Amino acid sequence: MFSIYILTYNEETDIADCIKSALRSDDVIVVDSYSTDQTLEIASLYPVRMIQHRFESHGKQRTWMLETIPTKYEWVYLLEADERMTDELFAECVKATQQEQIIGYYVAERVMFMGKWIRYSTQYPRYQMRLFKKGKVWFTDYGHTEREVYDGKTSFLKETYPHYTCGKGLSRWIDKHNRYSSDEAQETLKQLTNGQVEWTKLVLGNSEVERRRALKDLSLRLPFRPLLRWLYMYFLLGGILDGRAGFAWCTLQAFYEYLILLKVEEIQKKLLPESPFIETKELQNGHRNHHANAISAIPISSSTECEK
Repeated sequence: MFSIYILTYNEETDIADCIKSALRSDDVIVVDSYSTDQTLEIASLYPVRMIQHRFESHGKQRTWMLETIPTKYEWVYLLEADERMTDELFAECVKATQQEQIIGYYVAERVMFMGKWIRYSTQYPRYQMRLFKKGKVWFTDYGHTEREVYDGKTSFLKETYPHYTCGKGLSRWIDKHNRYSSDEAQETLKQLTNGQVEWTKLVLGNSEVERRRALKDLSLRLPFRPLLRWLYMYFLLGGILDGRAGFAWCTLQAFYEYLILLKVEEIQKKLLPESPFIETKELQNGHRNHHANAISAIPISSSTECEK
């Protein structure tokens, strides 16, 4: 058996269905980042533990949670509020925890958008570390999300979980990805400055996770990234086979990529020293203002005095 963490912030739309799916385990912990809606009131209707902690970042929230909150079982599963545990996945997880030589498992998501599974343009199967032994896996920040650091051997599960990425409406998705793009812009600049493309992992990576991350590092250095991403997702990955929902998904992802690109340029402009031309104009303006102030300080004679 294993414990399940559910991370929440203003998840009143999804939290009930998420908890119901998680109650296949008898140890469910809701870790809330001080929601301001009805999330906690709804969660309190179910046999779960609820703990609040101020959100700093995805990586720090997970690390705090794993180090601070005790669990009934050594194995834990991380579940987001817009995701669901299934009977098939739960059964495979229970079986997987009996493998002593493995310390963690990657699980693939099935992105649900506009009422259907977006199979092709989402790069399915796209894996994330979800089931693992406490004390063997940690998380660090990467862009708007996190990346795992682990000590031991990992593997992959066959079963998947549904991810209702736009369940709260398109406006909420756009608002969230506007925030995400700011973090991704910072991470992009860091990677362009200090990172490098790991070509060996890109071609000969030990896992799909390694190859995908190397591909992302490469994509950060490509020109026309938003357009290339749309073409890659819609035609090369087969997003055209996802129908109308696939077209919308690819377009939203290209829009998200463009937001990141614009914010990178915005940050770079703020970091650049002011140009000599601007400084010269400012000095000239300052000189004019000083001269004007000096003139205005000279007493002006009355017309009578002038006539004299």
